[in-house]
Amino acid sequence: MTESVLLVEKSDGIATLILNRPEKMNALSLEMRISFQAAIDDIRTDSNISVVILTGAGRAFCAGLDLKEMGDTEFRAHENPVTDPATLLRSLQQPVIGAINGIAVTGGLEISLSCDILLATPNTQFADTHARVGLVPGWGLSQRLSRAIGIYRAKEMSLTGNFVSAQQAYEWGLVNHVVADDELMPTAVSMARDIISCDPKTMFTYKRMIDRGFDLSLGDAMMYEKEVNRSHGSPPAEVVAGRRGDIQNRGRKEAKDLG
Repeated sequence: MTESVLLVEKSDGIATLILNRPEKMNALSLEMRISFQAAIDDIRTDSNISVVILTGAGRAFCAGLDLKEMGDTEFRAHENPVTDPATLLRSLQQPVIGAINGIAVTGGLEISLSCDILLATPNTQFADTHARVGLVPGWGLSQRLSRAIGIYRAKEMSLTGNFVSAQQAYEWGLVNHVVADDELMPTAVSMARDIISCDPKTMFTYKRMIDRGFDLSLGDAMMYEKEVNRSHGSPPAEVVAGRRGDIQNRGRKEAKDLG
């Protein structure tokens, strides 16, 4: 029996999506994109899932679209429309942690930019090779990359097609943390659990506020924040007390770990 090109695991409020074409460096075939859309549609309506972790099988995160498949004229004539993975990720209310385990090229970079938090390993590399293969982006890369790392760095990546190392990506602010290979998934799961420990309604609202406000001017974003703040209301007293106790316990634990 052939293994699925997309593996989905759900446990303790976390949905883990694993791009699973390791022999093709997890290139995005139509089959994988259709499976990805189905998985995202399922997660979107699953009230038990609070966080999503996205990673790849093997030595690559994602090499972008399957160019061999794209060049098949018979295949393209019968291709069904499917929403791109980057847009699908951005449609989720749940935060998405990208555990970028290897190279993330072109479409793989676009998917990475649509995650909310990015973790990388020393072997992770990023590249935008659209110009090298005669394509222009359509999943947001030309706009989102410059907003993430600055317009001049984005132009360097996109107009040269050169690879950027994990350390360089960290220094440019593209990734949150660089961790050892064997620590990538444990770190992602630990961070997911920290997110789950927050009040879910507030956490989902906060993510939406950040995303929407980022696309507005500062003045409009400040007004938007005030509107959401007024409509959100205050939590019940018992929730406040419980959260205060949780924060105090977390602080004591972290102080002990540091000591």
